Amino acid sequence: MSVNDTAPNNNSTWNRQVYHRLKLALSLGLRRQILLAVCDDLYLRNQVAARLHSTLAYPVGQVLYQSSNAQENSTPAYPRLVTLRLNLNDPNPIIQINQWLTNYPPPIVGASKDTPGKPFPVPAFQIVGVEHLTKQPVATQRLFLHYLRLSEQYFSTQESSRFLESNLLLWIPRPWLSAIKQSAPQFWRCRTGVFVFAGEPTPATQNLAYPERFSRSGSLDLGNIEQSILDESANQAELRTAATEFNENNSDFPVEIQGNRGQKTEEVSPSTADLLKATPQQQESINRSGSGSNNQSLSSLSYISSELTELVIATINTSIAQNTEDSLQPQQILLEIEELHEKQVAEEILAEAYHRLGTLYRLRIEQGEATLENLMVAIIAYQEAISYDESSPQLPDILNDLGTLYWMLYRTPPNSEEGQTYIEQAIEFYQLALKIISPQTHSETYARVQNNLGTAYGDLARFSHPSENWQQAIFAYSEALSYRTAEMDSLKYAACQNNLGTAYWHLGQYNQPIVHLKKAIAAYNEALAHYNPEEEPLKYGMIQNNIGTACWNLAQYEQPAQNLQLAINVYSEALKYRTPANVPSACAATQNNLGTAYWHLANLSETTKEARQKYLQLCISAYEEAIALANSLSGTSLSFDLLASHNNLALAHYQLVIDKSFNGDKATRSQHLEVALDNHLQALNGLSKQPEAYQTTFAYVVKTIRAFHNELGIQGQNLALSKIPSQLLPEILSKL
Repeated sequence: MSVNDTAPNNNSTWNRQVYHRLKLALSLGLRRQILLAVCDDLYLRNQVAARLHSTLAYPVGQVLYQSSNAQENSTPAYPRLVTLRLNLNDPNPIIQINQWLTNYPPPIVGASKDTPGKPFPVPAFQIVGVEHLTKQPVATQRLFLHYLRLSEQYFSTQESSRFLESNLLLWIPRPWLSAIKQSAPQFWRCRTGVFVFAGEPTPATQNLAYPERFSRSGSLDLGNIEQSILDESANQAELRTAATEFNENNSDFPVEIQGNRGQKTEEVSPSTADLLKATPQQQESINRSGSGSNNQSLSSLSYISSELTELVIATINTSIAQNTEDSLQPQQILLEIEELHEKQVAEEILAEAYHRLGTLYRLRIEQGEATLENLMVAIIAYQEAISYDESSPQLPDILNDLGTLYWMLYRTPPNSEEGQTYIEQAIEFYQLALKIISPQTHSETYARVQNNLGTAYGDLARFSHPSENWQQAIFAYSEALSYRTAEMDSLKYAACQNNLGTAYWHLGQYNQPIVHLKKAIAAYNEALAHYNPEEEPLKYGMIQNNIGTACWNLAQYEQPAQNLQLAINVYSEALKYRTPANVPSACAATQNNLGTAYWHLANLSETTKEARQKYLQLCISAYEEAIALANSLSGTSLSFDLLASHNNLALAHYQLVIDKSFNGDKATRSQHLEVALDNHLQALNGLSKQPEAYQTTFAYVVKTIRAFHNELGIQGQNLALSKIPSQLLPEILSKL
């Protein structure tokens, strides 16, 4: 995944989260991972690498492997993580790893007189010292990148076969991250994850404080009129909507349908209803009282991280403080956790306590309190739970929760700058969850996580590699539908089909449009078949609108008259349910789309003169309805460009008048042209900060004034010029 250069201001909280994710990736027992840890602060790097080593190399509780024959010597403990410093004379990390494995092969365990035994698993390797390449000759630096480029060849050699079973964690400063992405693209594509730590750059000098165990590799240690309407309107033809609760007004087609709250049974994807539901036992445990130390000040807790404590206090001092019981619950759990730390209880018990804290806040988020503080408490608490018990049977569900919480964090202001990073983190957690979920035995959970993963990839497509990420979204949604059938849950099935249709629509904007748009329409129709318009009118109308947009888009490539008429039909059907009374903003968006479809149908070469006039009139009516509704929604964000709609309405009035089949009198012609000019001027007034769109609209104004002269003579031109703001007259007169 790519890296967002912007890091949160609270480096400590950020780094703690990144550490837990990195540690989790290394400790899940997965194989063949290539992980990149990015850190410019060498002191911080040393601390984190040392902590990983001390935690993972010889985990607490690891026992020596004894032979079944008591008279034979025991096998020495073998590390699960090895730390190597990059050999600057021959900077080939794969060769170094293979050499280490040659010198220290995995011991054979479980051997007896009757059985040969099995080799112990190959350890993971963390490579440090890449930062020192900066002081090496350019040839050495290029050699390192060359070795990374050859990594695929290394993996295919017999010598490296054992390495294939291992994991590689490569520590690099940020400049080397860019170098690897540019100069070793194959290695970059093979990466499993990128973990970015926040810190100030440190000069690449010899670090005398570097732990001794890292020093020796041998140690066992880690622009036209028709086209203009397409450009301005097509891309705004409600490719965005506000039909779902957690879907922002500036977001694309709706993600999965609204969530499970009260009597509702639909699914939010991947919002809070797709967070794992707490079991009855978990919900009961949330209500348990603390350890009897309620008088203890939260600010004096010594074992719990200050970040977590401060965030909990912040939540108590705001909305939660309105309810005494709600205020006491987090306090009690924190105090209980502190006491458990003091008693040095088993890590599984600590993990359960942190999990209860995370679940408490997750449920509050699910009830609508999705504040930044609540999200962060849930995230940190769940990550703490994982750090203390990585073998918990609840791990897949916690990972799914964490993925969704990070996705929600991206949707929570003011996190737009870090949006890409948060989405990438969500994807990491979803992928980790999928690696440890068996779809055969836990099909519902597997389908839910795949659906969430698809939605996260769709959001990531807004930041980078849209075609690739939408393809990943399609794969995830398709996987979900392999285990989520209409018979199991028709509404969740329909929601996932809607998401799949959306992903195909977006992919069709980048390649194979006919193929992908047809697949989008098929998926939308499949979703529509499982919604009853009487019971789910808004969702039914939403999907009808989506089908209309896909048909409109397909009309740009084949059978334009047929597909445009289909789009008009389904838009009209959608408007039966998306009415000004119940969803005015969605109604306005569909009316805007309907106007665009009528415009294109009117301008087809096979359209008759009589039909053209009819379609243009219908186009005008739809745009007028959209604009009127939009203007009535003061302060409400729209999912379409209102200024573009003003331009499009103006163009429809202009086209109606200049068409040879128009037989209106001079007064009617003047009326249409005046409306056209007024709307262009209104659009122009709002485009001062968009130079390209401003110049296009200015050209429309000039063209409309010329039409006044052509249709109504000099008197008509003077009428038009009287409507022009004085500051624009000199430039317009020069164009005439």
